[in-house]
Amino acid sequence: MATLRYTNPVVPGFYPDPSVIRVGEDYYMAASSFEYMPGLPIFHSRNLTDWRQIGHALNRRSQIDLSTRKSSEGIYAPTLRYHQGVFYLITTDVMGIGNFYITSVNPAGPWSDPICIPYGNIDPSLLLDDDGKVYVTVQSGADAESHIIQYEIDITTGQALTEPIAIAHGDGGVWTEGPHLYHIGSHYYLLCACGGTGRDHRTLVYRAEGPYGPFERMTEPMLTHNALPAHPIQNTGHAELVEDTRGDWWAFFLGVRPVVDIEPVADRLEAVEPQAEVPPSYSVLGRETFLAPVRWTTDGWPTADNNAGTVQLHMSVDRQPFSLAEQARPPASAPLAPAKRHSWRDDFGGQRLDFRWAAPRRLCEACISLEARPGWLTLIGNRHTLLDEAPSVFLGTRLRHHQIAVRSRLYFQPQHEGEEAGLAVRLNEHGHFTLGIRRDGEGNMLTVVVSVADQGKRTEWVSVPLAAPDIPSGEGMELRILSDAYHFALSYAVRPGNWVPLATVPAFVVSSESNGGFTGALIGMYAVSTVAVDEPVSVAATPAYFQYFSYDGLDYISHISQT
Repeated sequence: MATLRYTNPVVPGFYPDPSVIRVGEDYYMAASSFEYMPGLPIFHSRNLTDWRQIGHALNRRSQIDLSTRKSSEGIYAPTLRYHQGVFYLITTDVMGIGNFYITSVNPAGPWSDPICIPYGNIDPSLLLDDDGKVYVTVQSGADAESHIIQYEIDITTGQALTEPIAIAHGDGGVWTEGPHLYHIGSHYYLLCACGGTGRDHRTLVYRAEGPYGPFERMTEPMLTHNALPAHPIQNTGHAELVEDTRGDWWAFFLGVRPVVDIEPVADRLEAVEPQAEVPPSYSVLGRETFLAPVRWTTDGWPTADNNAGTVQLHMSVDRQPFSLAEQARPPASAPLAPAKRHSWRDDFGGQRLDFRWAAPRRLCEACISLEARPGWLTLIGNRHTLLDEAPSVFLGTRLRHHQIAVRSRLYFQPQHEGEEAGLAVRLNEHGHFTLGIRRDGEGNMLTVVVSVADQGKRTEWVSVPLAAPDIPSGEGMELRILSDAYHFALSYAVRPGNWVPLATVPAFVVSSESNGGFTGALIGMYAVSTVAVDEPVSVAATPAYFQYFSYDGLDYISHISQT
């Protein structure tokens, strides 16, 4: 018997609603991206547990324009499918063009422009069946009236060939959604999310002999932790079934690793009048992608973890032997890999941005450049700040660990009052904070400033005068953000290693439990200029140059060990 040992989540950070397929010996994954562009990140794996991002499915404005989307609108749960040499990716642009799909012969791209479909609300899924028929299965209605409808389409045009039919109504909970239809053996299986995406989240499974049913629902959820309030993995649901190369079945699903707040309420910013209670638990990482083995019951139902607590952060799963030689080999003893730092650094020396980077609503080519100053990232701010529901100049990467150390070197000599640039942690307009340099007044004086937005109210916490001549010519200064899961500590250094602490910000400020939404937080670089317009950018705006960006994740365990 072979054993797979791994650590959950297999894709940490804000990558929710995973949709996974196998093509030969390769696995591909797509995840939700909401208001961020490029959108729909695409990952590749050869072993179910090691995932490497290979691109985005939405990366140009001819495909989608999210400029007017609010935070947590935009691109919702995708479904990735493959049929006869073509990859299909179907999703929803909430408050935009609605449900659509795109195609590609290469999952790394390029992907086509959208093909819209006529019916359904959110979370559309595709089944390209063996007989040539193509089914769209999609959520309809709202709240307790939410249900699943299905119809057939012409896959070349998106035109509906049949009228939609309701096929599932859930188990009495709210928001029956996230459907996936599979043709496995002689049955059609339908997986649905239910209960909302919070603590009552769960995955239901149905079965029928035909694609339209009538569907029989398994009595208990296939997957949920809604009766395990102390479990380290919460909000489990929105599952996808995958059969591996050995014939074993797996469920990919979203979940949350909550942090229980051990700090007193008084630890909240004293400079701000509290707008809400401190949440008892929260996550700045958002909904992440987890993996669990699927066991089939003797009467043909798939199960993963119905409040048994079998899905853990550290997993050891027995698998079918892949070959006769492997079956004859004695089992090896392979403990989980030891904890180590997970680090990456971007020196901005390439011709394109790393796939880790994303921007709210629009990746403005006129505002973000790797060519203006080779070896540096150049940001040119516009008039929008992180408080605005508009495309601000912010380039971020998803927070993927509870404990982090982020550093960057910034050279910025603002020439106009109010110009500002630096590091930021962004959940949305309501919750974020910044550590930057700003020009105040007409003198030669710069200011190192920390500002925090909580419940949509922005407050300047710290303002430290800094004489421009104190900054070494052409070198700039270093900025640093550390986190211990409960706080973010912000500091700067004019001289290498001489860190000056500025402020400590409670982590829950950038959690959805405190400031709403469906996303996790991103950390990155921002710029603001009151003299710039959206496009084209005014030449009067002062560029901000970032020499590097380094990210150390301190709580992530290198997790792959196969025996």
